[in-house]
Amino acid sequence: MKAFAIVAALLAGYVTRIQAAIDNVPPYGDLNGSNFTYPFPLKTYKFSSQLQDVEMAFMDVAPTCKPNGKVAICLHGKNFCGPTWEATARKLAGEGYRVILPDQVGFCKSSKPEKYQYTLQQFSYNTRNLLQELDIENVTVVGHSLGGMTSIRFSLMFPDIVERLVLVNPIGLEDWKALGVPYKSVDNLYIVETSSNYTTIRDYEQSTYYVGHWQDAYDVWVNMLVNIYKGSEASAFAFNQALVTDMALSAPVVYEFGLLQPRTLLLIGDKDTTALGKQWSPPEVQAKLGHYDVLGKQAAAAMPNADLIEFPDLGHAPQIQEPDRFHEALLGWLST
Repeated sequence: MKAFAIVAALLAGYVTRIQAAIDNVPPYGDLNGSNFTYPFPLKTYKFSSQLQDVEMAFMDVAPTCKPNGKVAICLHGKNFCGPTWEATARKLAGEGYRVILPDQVGFCKSSKPEKYQYTLQQFSYNTRNLLQELDIENVTVVGHSLGGMTSIRFSLMFPDIVERLVLVNPIGLEDWKALGVPYKSVDNLYIVETSSNYTTIRDYEQSTYYVGHWQDAYDVWVNMLVNIYKGSEASAFAFNQALVTDMALSAPVVYEFGLLQPRTLLLIGDKDTTALGKQWSPPEVQAKLGHYDVLGKQAAAAMPNADLIEFPDLGHAPQIQEPDRFHEALLGWLST
């Protein structure tokens, strides 16, 4: 009888824990280790995941013209947050879209759990549940970098709700481990993450995202990250990022491109050289990795219903490097 009472109490607690809720929160000030000011009204989606209470911060941007009845959700990359989609969100809202900009668990203004098993499936599941809580049934999914890799997994898991899929320089177009990237433990990845600062982040972004170029406007995104790496939850954030890197290295999606059902657009900056683990790989392995001028074409050929638009002179973040060209290509494709 006593055992039954304990089980009943645990179940009651579990039922209480999983009640989801959406709250309005200030877009400024510290939230889960980030005090970056967000460009649109901010909300949190509170829910239970892996036997703990967590929250996803997100922005819900209304159309700024006659609504077209469509919803776009934009998924950020590893070194990005929801606000890096601001310009794209404004363009989409100007075309009648409602736009959802979430921060994934472990990132930016969302929870930084002490223990969390990161998988692309978990990111996708959390994202789908957020959409359900918002009573959104169908979406155009736009994903960049790690967000692109997540978008692929999301579309494989929930094809019935994805109207269109847009992949912006997604990572995961190759299997780094199979190409020879050596394993690096989570402990060692954590050490790398804790050493991140303005100089290391800028140097990496300048060479990879912006093809050696730099504009003062890019500093806002560097400082957004520095703010979290040095913020009130710095250690938890670094550990979460180490877990995310381990996840991405261990979860290739490239072998499933042929299973994608939605009409898909690949927007590829050909000068991108992003490849997880490249920096700690031997030279002969580095030489094989991150050739987006080839990877984009290979991915488009492998996906059943894909279009490819390339930017021959751009790097990993074409939506930031050349927003006008990027948005012309994006909106043009969405209009067809």
